[in-house]
Amino acid sequence: MKACMLAYTFYSADLRVRRYAEALAQRCDSVDAIALAQDQQPPIGFLRGVRIQRIQKRVIDETGPISYLLKLTSFFFKSAWRVTLDHLKSPYDIIHVHSVPDFEVFATVVPRFLGAKIILDIHDLVPEFYASKFGVSERSMVFRVLHLVERLSIAFSDHVIISNDLWQERLIERSTRKDKCTALINYPDLSIFHKQGEGKQPNGEFLLCYPGTLNWHQGLDLAIRAVGLLRDEAPKVRLLIVGDGPELPKLKSLASELGIEDRVEFRGFVPAEEIARIMSACDLGVVPKRNDGFGDEAFSTKILEFMAMEIPVVVPRTRIDQFYFTKEMVEFFEPGDPADLAAKILFLMKDPVRRTCLSAAGRKFVDENNWDDKKTIYLDLVNRLVGQKWA
Repeated sequence: MKACMLAYTFYSADLRVRRYAEALAQRCDSVDAIALAQDQQPPIGFLRGVRIQRIQKRVIDETGPISYLLKLTSFFFKSAWRVTLDHLKSPYDIIHVHSVPDFEVFATVVPRFLGAKIILDIHDLVPEFYASKFGVSERSMVFRVLHLVERLSIAFSDHVIISNDLWQERLIERSTRKDKCTALINYPDLSIFHKQGEGKQPNGEFLLCYPGTLNWHQGLDLAIRAVGLLRDEAPKVRLLIVGDGPELPKLKSLASELGIEDRVEFRGFVPAEEIARIMSACDLGVVPKRNDGFGDEAFSTKILEFMAMEIPVVVPRTRIDQFYFTKEMVEFFEPGDPADLAAKILFLMKDPVRRTCLSAAGRKFVDENNWDDKKTIYLDLVNRLVGQKWA
């Protein structure tokens, strides 16, 4: 079987895209990925049996909807041209399109007409994501247009994958049938995320870590303010932020304003394997996202990755996190409250027994919820769509 992953993302850093591609490659399917390029990356690359075509460079510096849309539109036309040429040379059996944006699925119009099966994988609900990112009302015309695009994109595809169970309910209510929609959360890849050490700092520091994209809804400003509140009471607390995004300049400015530049370290995007190595050295994972209309229901795979590495994690008491986790698995704090986040960090810093209990419960949850066990759901879906039986 021949498959293609089509995604407006940096392939090596996007584990949700990689895990699907590698699951197919591991069973000897031919797999291409059409994606973005970072600086100094060659246009063609290979990773774990997947051929990567990098067709457009991107700097994550969008400050408004127009600049963001222009980049998405440029990728749409480039990817449509590339996937069409590739399909005409050697037809794909299935093309797995990853949203954002939803309309990227229409880049496959020629291959679909010629018989390829199309999966639309909605990582984030685009109307809610857009409203959160750019401060748009859910009653606005833009929101309604994005909702219409969502419905048309789903109708065009053969099947839809959505990234958590709450959003599956939302899609079934407004855009699709239950039998056409499968929920698959971002299960961790245990070949990458596993315990690698004790996470103790040689200088006695207590290292917090956040790995991921730096958007407003991720709440990194709350984490920085929490570290500022602990400046005197816990001078050994340090925050490591691994990733990039449009909020980076504001976050650096905030750390400087609070006088804690020496306690907040910023790193850019790094490959997933390197992220895991960095995470393994930390004492506590921090996922400080807000509980706005988007963040309240957006599942964070970072939580499961920390759990897989047996690192305790502090998370906001959002609807989605309470749906999947209990207080025995994670340390909850009140969303949007840097003072409560600081208090929970200090509590865990002073209570190694609580940290050990969280680590054990988190690892038990991951042992029952990981990609090794769940990827058969995806492979069965692909087999059903293609109409072939694979070993």
